[in-house]
Amino acid sequence: MLKDWEQLPEELQLDEVRPYYEILKKKKLSLILKRIFDIVVSLIMLIILLPVFIFLGIAIKIDSKGPVFFRQERITQYGKTFKIFKFRTMVNNAEKLGTQVTVGNDARITKVGKFIRDCRLDEIAQLLNILTGDMTFVGTRPEVKKYVNYYTKEMMATLLLPAGVTSLASIYYKDEAKLLDKSNNPDKTYVEEVLPGKMKYNLQSIREFNFFEDIKTMLKTVVAVIK
Repeated sequence: MLKDWEQLPEELQLDEVRPYYEILKKKKLSLILKRIFDIVVSLIMLIILLPVFIFLGIAIKIDSKGPVFFRQERITQYGKTFKIFKFRTMVNNAEKLGTQVTVGNDARITKVGKFIRDCRLDEIAQLLNILTGDMTFVGTRPEVKKYVNYYTKEMMATLLLPAGVTSLASIYYKDEAKLLDKSNNPDKTYVEEVLPGKMKYNLQSIREFNFFEDIKTMLKTVVAVIK
């Protein structure tokens, strides 16, 4: 589940990354349990949520022109690129009409999209990414290449594991869009303030990594969404 150090991409073979690698190397059982959990639970949830997928797909198509899913290249484990699945909540080609971060009152958000975002339902499509192994339930949120380019050497350690749907950072920064909405330059605010703050939690999660901590984070996420 974790490549040998010599097999890692050169951009990850850094002195700042090595301590995190050594921590994960000792957690083989947790890494195996994590992947088994991802496969079994994502498959069960996809079956159970199939009616929700169908309902959202129909609502999105009726509300606005464009595909049901928003697909965008993101970065996951070892710096690999993949296309994320999200239910589309904005007008088609929204990324060409503004920044790659979303503010609270973003005019690109559709009527159905606002409801989906408020209920956090856009993220459930990532069950497909989890099943294929590009993502995991708990891990650093996948960024676009543009923002990965701003990672410090230590932040690169987050690429030792697959990108996740949720994390401590996701919980504590759940109102990220509202924060960016107050900024005159959302991109700059994200890179200089939000990203470093989120990464502190992401790196902490690697230092404290084990399978049962992941389960606790998932339960905290459920509570945060309900609140």
